[in-house]
Amino acid sequence: MLTPEQIARYHRDGYLALPEFKSPADIAALRARAMQMVEDFDPESSKTIFTTNDQIRTVDRYFLDSATRSSCFFEEEAFDAKGQLKQAKGLSINKIGHAMHDLDPVFDAFSRGPALNALAKDVGLVEPQIWQSMYIFKQPGIGGEVGWHQDATFFDSTPVTVTTFWFALKDATLNNGCLWVEVGGQRGPLRERFVRSGDVVTMEKLDTTHWPDGRTAIPLEVKAGTLVVFHGLLPHYSAPNRSAHSRHAYTLHVTDGLSAYAPTNWIQRGADFPVRGFV
Repeated sequence: MLTPEQIARYHRDGYLALPEFKSPADIAALRARAMQMVEDFDPESSKTIFTTNDQIRTVDRYFLDSATRSSCFFEEEAFDAKGQLKQAKGLSINKIGHAMHDLDPVFDAFSRGPALNALAKDVGLVEPQIWQSMYIFKQPGIGGEVGWHQDATFFDSTPVTVTTFWFALKDATLNNGCLWVEVGGQRGPLRERFVRSGDVVTMEKLDTTHWPDGRTAIPLEVKAGTLVVFHGLLPHYSAPNRSAHSRHAYTLHVTDGLSAYAPTNWIQRGADFPVRGFV
């Protein structure tokens, strides 16, 4: 799948962007299915907001149960002072998460296949295990900031093996909140750990290393169909979307079955709903 040069670049930089990894037809099918799921979602069933700013504050039963469901979460700025949506439901959802890849045939087809399996092996995942999927809307005008973080915070394993597969479903630009990364930052320490004990989650501070800034971070402006694969320790961020255009993306978080997946991770799977790989 990858050339030796691409593999070397991935290990050096912590990420790799692969244009045209998904076809326009694949993207259209996933986008249509996501919009149907939003259409079927009853806003009165939950008004849970997703935000990375003080994320512990927004963890509730609905969020915890989403580990094995397909759940909708609102943008932080979706509601007015009276708790009413400020714009249409379809323009108010921040994301759908977190088990669509195992529950829905369209998401399953997009999330698996020989090409993804080969790519996973090339970046070092001997036994890939897909723990989480997220469809991110980054809505026009109110698309929330995703603060600097490392995905290994949420998928702790020994050794660290979590790898993110981030698919651009629309063009990602500076105007609509594209990803920013710290090139080579995966060689730094894990700064935080998201720990679950029963229904209680806490964020453990592990290291005081500063997050990147404009001097050390670069934007990843990519076209729809591009797959960005990156190491779980790579610091990354996306700005709010104040443009008139949404920035749809789909992500998978994958660990290696040969690593020890921590029992304190917020997503766990049992024998009744086993974690699976790309094939």
